[in-house]
Amino acid sequence: MRYAATLWFWAVFGLTAVPGFLLGVVLWLVTLPFDPERRVLHAYVCHWCFQYLRAWPGWSARVEGRELLPEGPCVLVANHQSMADILAAMGLFHPFKFVSKASLFRIPLLGWMMSLLRYVRVERGRPQSMRGMLDVCRAWLGRGMPVLLFPEGTYGEAGRLLPFRRGAFRLAQEARVPVVPVVIQGTTDLVEGDGPWMNPRARVYVRVLPPVRPEDFGSDEGVLADRVRGLFLQALGSHDSSG
Repeated sequence: MRYAATLWFWAVFGLTAVPGFLLGVVLWLVTLPFDPERRVLHAYVCHWCFQYLRAWPGWSARVEGRELLPEGPCVLVANHQSMADILAAMGLFHPFKFVSKASLFRIPLLGWMMSLLRYVRVERGRPQSMRGMLDVCRAWLGRGMPVLLFPEGTYGEAGRLLPFRRGAFRLAQEARVPVVPVVIQGTTDLVEGDGPWMNPRARVYVRVLPPVRPEDFGSDEGVLADRVRGLFLQALGSHDSSG
C-alpha cells in the first residue's frame, strides 16, 4: 500500500502541477494591478496545496482555531516535521508570507510560484542572508502582512521539538505584533522528512493556539521563545529534544 500511495500522490501532483501553475500565472496577471501583496494568489495556492493532503483515501487533514488568527500583522510560528508541513500550514487559509530555504525557489514551477507570491527566502548558515530575511519580514509586517516561520530551522528527529531560534520572536518584539503558535501533527505519519515515500494512512491535524503578546515578556526574546516553545510542548505531549 505504501508503494500505491506514493505512486498515486506523485501522479496526482504531476498531473495537477502544470495546470495549477498556469492558472496561478493567469490569476497573478489579472490581480497584479490591484493586489501587489499577492493576497488573492496566496488564497488560491492555499486551497490548491491543502487538497494534496487529501489526495489519497487513507489521508485526512483538519484545521482548528482559524478564528484565533488576528486581523493584521502577526508572526506565525509552526513546528517542523516534514515536507508536508507547509501544505498543512496552507490550510490556515490566512494571508502570510512564508519563510523558506532559498533552494526551494530554484525548483521549477514550485519555486517560480513562490517567487510570484513574494515569499521570503533564506540561506541556512549564512548570517548575511539571515539578516536580509529578517529585514524583509520586518517590511512585510510594516505593511500589515503576517509572516510564517519555522523557528526550529529544520526537521526534528522522530517528530520531537528542537530548540527554537530567536529570530521570529525578535521580529515580533520589534514590530510589537502577536506571536501565533501553529501546532502541526501527523505529517510524519504521511511522509518522513523530504520523502519521497508516502504512507497509506495519515491524519494531519493543525491547531492554532491563542496569540501571545510579546509585551508581556519584556525585551528578552529568549524568554518569549521559551514561553511559546512550552506551549508547543504542552500541545504535542511534551516531546522535548532540547538536549
